[in-house]
Amino acid sequence: MATQTLAERSETLRPTGLSPLLTTAQLMARYGVSNWTVNEWVKKGCPVEPTSFRGRRFDLDEVRKWMAAETALDAVVKAAGSDPAAPPAPEFVRPRTA
Repeated sequence: MATQTLAERSETLRPTGLSPLLTTAQLMARYGVSNWTVNEWVKKGCPVEPTSFRGRRFDLDEVRKWMAAETALDAVVKAAGSDPAAPPAPEFVRPRTA
């Protein structure tokens, strides 16, 4: 059996309502990122499909949705000028002078 492209696999699975799952290497190639970056995405909540074997699989549609939500969150944080996960900065108190 010849290797199918992602588009061919998507077309084959379309009648079943399923989408092809990508390996870490395929996701890295798709977005042009390193393994480290994909691992960081997973730590931040990137959706991973459970498998009965070693390795991760990613549903491209779910990853796209997650990335869109992350981009929107980053925009909100940038507009607000602070990181909501960061602890509040201590207030500066001017020392009293006698």
